[in-house]
Amino acid sequence: MADNVDTLGSKTGSVAPMEMTRQSMRNLLAAGILMAAGCGHGPRSVSDPNPANKIPAIETAVDRHDTRAIPQLVKDLNNDDPAIRFYAIEGLRKLTGQDFGYRYYDDDDQRKPAVARWNRWLASQR
Repeated sequence: MADNVDTLGSKTGSVAPMEMTRQSMRNLLAAGILMAAGCGHGPRSVSDPNPANKIPAIETAVDRHDTRAIPQLVKDLNNDDPAIRFYAIEGLRKLTGQDFGYRYYDDDDQRKPAVARWNRWLASQR
């Protein structure tokens, strides 16, 4: 039995050229699905605006006790997304042992005094 040759001139063994093309298409489709599902993200950063990247980055920074994340976590106390605010204050509590009366679920005006305390604390750390 003779070997088949694909459209690029490579031997494909006993697989017909069309089968090789179908398999390649399946592989490309599978890779695209995995990337769309989040398996192809780049490095995560606490400054990333995308919560899908930011939240895991906060968790990683806290797990590593990376205090370089603290300034961004203080900024995130004013984030519009309550989930981001939740992870920011939880991270700050774990990293500093403080919460300064901050509650992520309070409205903007109610959070303002605690955020000011956090900013004063941050300024005193520099």
